[in-house]
Amino acid sequence: MAYITVYSKSTCLYCVKALALLEDLGQAPEIIDVKENPERRPEMIEKAGGRNTVPQIFIGERYIGGCDDLLALHEQDDLIPLLK
Repeated sequence: MAYITVYSKSTCLYCVKALALLEDLGQAPEIIDVKENPERRPEMIEKAGGRNTVPQIFIGERYIGGCDDLLALHEQDDLIPLLK
């Protein structure tokens, strides 16, 4: 199983959608809620190249992007190989 980090907020529908996909694929990502842990937000922004919206998703050290980026990878059949 790949190590996945998702910066999110519990109130974000895109976060919920991205996490649901990962869980459907049998993954258990580390979830960092930047609303509950605002001190982690600058870390997220730096790692995401300046992006400040949630979710921001990382598989290992690879930056995936947001929910739409994750869904696009899955639709192109490129996500599952990254999860192995």
